[in-house]
Amino acid sequence: MSGFDEVFDFVIVGSGGGSMCAALVLRAAGKSVLILEKTGQVGGSTARSGGVLWIPNNPFMKRDGVEDSLEKATAYLDSLAADAPDAPGSTPQRRRTFLVEGPQMLEFLVRQDIRLTRVREWPDYYDDRPGGSVPGRTVIAELFDSNELGAWKPKLRPSFIMAPVYLMPSPLKQLMTSLGIPLLPATLPEMMDLAYVTRSWAVKLIGARVVLRALIAKLTGRQWVAGGAALQGRMLQAALRSGADIRTESSVNELIVENGAMKGVVSGSRRIGARLGVLVNAGGFARNQRMRDRYIPGTSAQWSMAAPGDTGEMIEEMMRHGAAVAQMEERVGNQQTLPPGAENSEAKPTAQALTASPHCILVDQSGVRYQNEGGSYMAYCKAMLERHKTVPAVPSWAILDSQYLRKYMFAGTMPGTPKPQQWYDSGYLKKAETIEELARQLGMAPATLQTTVERFNGFVAKNFDEDFHRGDRAYDRWLGDPYNKPSETLGSISEGPFYAVPVHPGDVGTYGGVVTDECARVLREDGSAISGLYATGVSTASVMGRSYPGAGASIGPSFVWGYVAAKHAVKAG
Repeated sequence: MSGFDEVFDFVIVGSGGGSMCAALVLRAAGKSVLILEKTGQVGGSTARSGGVLWIPNNPFMKRDGVEDSLEKATAYLDSLAADAPDAPGSTPQRRRTFLVEGPQMLEFLVRQDIRLTRVREWPDYYDDRPGGSVPGRTVIAELFDSNELGAWKPKLRPSFIMAPVYLMPSPLKQLMTSLGIPLLPATLPEMMDLAYVTRSWAVKLIGARVVLRALIAKLTGRQWVAGGAALQGRMLQAALRSGADIRTESSVNELIVENGAMKGVVSGSRRIGARLGVLVNAGGFARNQRMRDRYIPGTSAQWSMAAPGDTGEMIEEMMRHGAAVAQMEERVGNQQTLPPGAENSEAKPTAQALTASPHCILVDQSGVRYQNEGGSYMAYCKAMLERHKTVPAVPSWAILDSQYLRKYMFAGTMPGTPKPQQWYDSGYLKKAETIEELARQLGMAPATLQTTVERFNGFVAKNFDEDFHRGDRAYDRWLGDPYNKPSETLGSISEGPFYAVPVHPGDVGTYGGVVTDECARVLREDGSAISGLYATGVSTASVMGRSYPGAGASIGPSFVWGYVAAKHAVKAG
């Protein structure tokens, strides 16, 4: 290839979930590969997240004797796709390829010494659908000692998944603080359990195990990371070990297409050739308010937890070369409640556990409950925006009572602890002795909110939510309190004082992008492939269509289509 400053077999734009997976496939085939990351840190939004992959029929399910099959997974995804008109990212052929290649991708990563496992229980979000799994299909990385990255350690994007020491009882908290240990080295499942450390001796034992791990790490000089940082830390380590060339602060300005075929990229002032092709895995457009206003009006970039580089220019660059786009109005919703100062924080408090736990409901600005507060966070936030078209619902209000604050963590504070006075002074946290007075503070008709609360309390008494069936699904119950009986998610709102906080339809990223085929090739409007151009992750229209079937339903496909793209490029070359 001529006219280039340097040439590689394959060039990958972005360092998110599927990038290093693709790089490992190419290096295993003896091909040279370059990963270009425009920011100063590697890992994308995947590193910031819980780092979970939704991969049905995976080898860890087989290892643990958990039933699944290609047929069950197909039935499940098909049942969700039936609700997704005009979603060309989710064709039957693409869904089947994802389900077939996913387990093979995991087996490949294990052979590259990527230490993965499954979560003991994380139900599919629609476990009541045909083929739904209650144990769940979610895979995570084991804890990773980031010191193993050496000079690359500062370049690993940190995760939001962390366990602060304030989760521990006072004596242990004081010990950790005195030793200069602000965060606990806990796995994602352990962190979920630690929310109940004040209510269960079994969880206290988990806490003791985590503390012991922290003490050993302090003595041995290890620095454990969890969640997405563990996943991407392990992927980065493997990619570096394989000989992949990874460059940070290296944005791509242009894709080079000649005679309808991808030939390389322009990064800065350098023209870089790609013999076998280019894979775009540069994220979506969650941080681009202009694109949000065009495709997802009524949403704010300030509500997003996506990585700072998630600004959409590579989607637009692919469009410039004729790429078709679809599902652009979709995003991975993540309901949030934003205390004073949290609006500009990178780690915004989620409201999923808030409104899915007992003693709490969600109402619109008229005081009416309008959806199941459990379930998929994507469906939850879509329902908020849909409700807002007819009744003001952005923000909606979480209504809770004193039982809630006594039992559960709230916006990062411990159960039973006083809440910051600033929360009350700013109007973020409303407090009243009666529901009627709370309604007046919220500008609602007191009778409306009182009726809503009384109706919900009636459902609690019957242990059945007649309006929205909260608690019918295993996932709803999993989100709730395992120690609350008879229902993990239904609990009366009956003990004053009563409280309210606003809930916004935030997100962790967008869910639409360029249309790709079963080989991860980018397609034009006429269905033809742009030769040598591949895409994965949320740069693409999701294979899940317009639904989120389970935890890791964006990261899992990012890995799978990176794997598929790399295999296709090697074979085609």
